[in-house]
Amino acid sequence: MKKILTVIENELKKAFSAGGYEEKFAKAVLSNRPDLCEYQCNGAMAAAKAYKKKPIEIASQVVQALGESPLFSMCDAVMPGFINLKLADSFVADYMNQMAADERLGLKEQESPKTIILDYGGANVAKPLHVGHLRSAVIGESIKRMGRALGHHMIGDVHLGDWGLQMGLIIEELRDRKPELPYFDPSFTGDYPDEPPFTISELEDIYPTASKKAKFKAEEGRKQGMSEEEIAREEEKSQAFAERAHLATRKLQEGYAPFLAIWNHIMNVSKADLKKNYSSLNVSFDLWKGESDAQKDIPGLIDDLIRQGLAYESQGALVVDIGEPGDSKELPPCIVRKSDGAALYATSDLGTILERERELHPDAYIYIADKRQELHFTQVFRVAKKAGFVAQDMPMSFLGFGTMNGKDGKPFKTRDGGVMRLEQLIADINEAGYQRIMENRTAEEEEARKTAGMVGLAALKYGDLSNQAAKDYIFDVERFVSFEGNTGPYILYTIVRIKSILNKYQEQKGELNRFSILPGTSEAEKTMMLEIARYNDVMEAAFKELAPHKLCQYIYDLSNDFNRFYHDSKILSEEDQEKQKSWIGLITLAKDVLEACISVLGFEAPDRM
Repeated sequence: MKKILTVIENELKKAFSAGGYEEKFAKAVLSNRPDLCEYQCNGAMAAAKAYKKKPIEIASQVVQALGESPLFSMCDAVMPGFINLKLADSFVADYMNQMAADERLGLKEQESPKTIILDYGGANVAKPLHVGHLRSAVIGESIKRMGRALGHHMIGDVHLGDWGLQMGLIIEELRDRKPELPYFDPSFTGDYPDEPPFTISELEDIYPTASKKAKFKAEEGRKQGMSEEEIAREEEKSQAFAERAHLATRKLQEGYAPFLAIWNHIMNVSKADLKKNYSSLNVSFDLWKGESDAQKDIPGLIDDLIRQGLAYESQGALVVDIGEPGDSKELPPCIVRKSDGAALYATSDLGTILERERELHPDAYIYIADKRQELHFTQVFRVAKKAGFVAQDMPMSFLGFGTMNGKDGKPFKTRDGGVMRLEQLIADINEAGYQRIMENRTAEEEEARKTAGMVGLAALKYGDLSNQAAKDYIFDVERFVSFEGNTGPYILYTIVRIKSILNKYQEQKGELNRFSILPGTSEAEKTMMLEIARYNDVMEAAFKELAPHKLCQYIYDLSNDFNRFYHDSKILSEEDQEKQKSWIGLITLAKDVLEACISVLGFEAPDRM
């Protein structure tokens, strides 16, 4: 289906052309004065400059050319040259029926669907997900779903942190804890065990312990009352452990079989846990690639950068200049190899791009990460294009998100000041949802807990996604789980209210069909129709701008419009059967649109609350 703005503009184009004016001036927008009109066209103002005429003269000609157009119930030319428009009730009703008959609810099929790589998540193996991983997961998932709803081939890649010193630290800590394992026996020649030598709980303790051992600080020792002699011994032990970890890392990266076997255990145990935790957020990935997958391409890409004369040595490191004419400030070069010969995140990301180009042939890339990484991605994108790893015109977007803060305005922490695990955050908000459900209602425990999980997820995701991604926001459990205001539970409550009306109608009448929608008979009814009609336009704009908050604002507005209509119209007691059926058809469409939107945002509504 064509967007309603497109239909309006096509009608305006004919009118502008009839007056001898270019069609490019026939642009329509939602009115910023809904008390005067529903849509407006300001094209006469721009046309006046081009044609050396008064704007009101051109506007009057266009309005006259529109004549008896069936689209409009009102077309007015208003000083100094605005064109105010109201849509005909019959046209709006017809548009509603077309949406209702379309399984895509009016979303236009893509003539040329694009393959788009979406890089989000960014979890590290052997570490639990914490609140800092929330935004990347829920923002990325919603954008992936938006693209799919519009018909694009979206490929979500979690891009794990699974290579580097952390692996060496884990290996050496495991050696200290379980030296009897065959991985540490140089004379062992059999097959390594299939079962991992640790549980996820043990693994999540191994890494922080190892990291702390490798970074002993004298100040900490003094705080603990250690003597200088004891501190010196601890520093020596710490340095020795760090050297072992570096050596283990190098041996792993060189393909040492025992350490590769341990690494595979780490990956398998971590992935299983990560998938479980992401699943609790209704987040999934098509690819579970990591930094390790890029390593095979790094030597070649380094050689290629040198061969092309792009990479040069600076203070022992290998760097590539990324500055371009027109930059508002000087940008530092991208380091692709450190002075000790080690690769960096940028090198890994470039290797990943080479792999994706070779295997997936994408039409565009979208990366989602903390906004503080903007420079990093600017460097990676520019090097990739300068080196010809991707085409010069390849769309490469970075969406940087802000911080989730506590009520004190500082990054969200546990009560004791630590970083909260994501599963704990989910449990807390589910419990808050359960308490809110049980305040004024009675429900069986099992049903209440299931509903609370759906309400909690809606509260968590909507609370995040309703904010502009780049901005910081305050995480407020009490507000997020409220059934009133601009919250996820309010949206769910609206959908559940519609479901309840439809169920009662079916009980009364014994039928529930896709009834034809008649022209509206009240301002509240038409307002809701016009909001429903914006669905395809909002979905396209939200995806194009990578702005899930626009979709959140849309369903909040639509929910408000429905609730106003509901309070103004006695749907179930309406005596005019045809009008009642029309209303049932209309609220069914409103429900379908709301459910399609929350599905894209990554949550769903229960049947009752």
